[in-house]
Amino acid sequence: MKAMILAAGRGERMRPLTDSLPKPLLAVGGKPLIVHHIERLRSAGITELVINHAWLGHKLVEALGDGAALGVRIAWSAEPSALETAGGIVQALPLLGDAPFLVLNGDTWLDLDYAPLIHQPLGEDLAHLWLVDNPPQHPHGDFSLLGERVIDRPGLTFSGVALYHPAAFAGLAPGARKLAPLLREWMADGRVGGSHLKGDWRDIGTPERLAQLDSELRARGAAR
Repeated sequence: MKAMILAAGRGERMRPLTDSLPKPLLAVGGKPLIVHHIERLRSAGITELVINHAWLGHKLVEALGDGAALGVRIAWSAEPSALETAGGIVQALPLLGDAPFLVLNGDTWLDLDYAPLIHQPLGEDLAHLWLVDNPPQHPHGDFSLLGERVIDRPGLTFSGVALYHPAAFAGLAPGARKLAPLLREWMADGRVGGSHLKGDWRDIGTPERLAQLDSELRARGAAR
C-alpha cells in the first residue's frame, strides 16, 4: 500500500513560524512533524510515499529528498499553489497507482501504531475515514458514525486519516477542489465506512499547540 502525506498548506494560523518554513517541517520532540509520520508509516510497512507541496515546497524536498535516509521512497507532487485536499489527491493519482491508498495530514500529530489502518478492507466503499473525539477548538465535530458507516451529521471530528479507492477521484477535472463536498456525496450513496480512532491525535494549528506538544514530548524523553 502507498500513503500520501498532505503537505501543501500555507499554515496561516501558525504564522510567523510558517513564514520561513512549511508547517510539516515544524519540529516537536526534536524532529519535524512530518518525520514522525514517516517513521510510523515505515514501521507499519508502508515505504512508498507520495507527498504534495506548494508553499515553500523546495524546503520539504531539501529536507527529505527521496526518503532514503528515512528508509522510504518519496515521490513528490508539486503544486504551483495549494489545490486543497481533493485537488491535491487528483493531481497525485498517477503516482498513487490503482490500489487503495492511505492519506494523512502532514501537520497533525498522531501517536498510534499505523499498522491496523492498512488492513482495513474497503469492499465496495470509496473511502474509510477515521474519526476522533472532538478537540476543544472544534467542539461540534464533522461527521458521525452509525455502526460502521459515516453519516453527514456532526458528532465526531474527521482526523484527516483516511483510506481511499482511486476510483473515487477518477475522472475529476484537475484544479483546486475541497474534499468535504465529495465526502458528503459518497456518504449520501452509502459508500463511506468509518472507525472511531482511539489515540493521541492533535491538530497542531497554532504556535501554542505546537509548543505544548513539544514540551510534552521533551518531558517524556527526559523521563526515560
